[in-house]
Amino acid sequence: MIQMQTMVDVADNTGAKRAMVYNVLRHGSSRKGKPTLKTANIGDIVLVTVKKALPNSDFSGGSDRKDRATRRRARGVVVRTARATRRRDGSYVRFDSNAVVLINENKEPRGTRIFGAVARELRDKGFMKIISLAEEVV
Repeated sequence: MIQMQTMVDVADNTGAKRAMVYNVLRHGSSRKGKPTLKTANIGDIVLVTVKKALPNSDFSGGSDRKDRATRRRARGVVVRTARATRRRDGSYVRFDSNAVVLINENKEPRGTRIFGAVARELRDKGFMKIISLAEEVV
């Protein structure tokens, strides 16, 4: 379960290393008597801002503050969560850390490699390119 202000790892070779989720692009769960809490699970799209990147990547530096701020914003799809996800067969899958893969507007990965394992639930959500690039599908 990933919500706003969650720090996540970036699992691709775009140059970004760590990112912070600042919005979840879906409705969110409802809690009785309280405002909705936007949470993301595996396969959900989130908006992130890159906090740590390699020096010569697209996400590093810029000439002015506004340019730097717009460079660091990106969309990502959640590929790993530390919270267990229940599958239809009754089993659970859980990872050591939370991770996202940065995507473009067409829901295709921005990088050419995906590091680490990704969950099989991405296949049901339609992210076949990420599945094919991943080292391991769990």
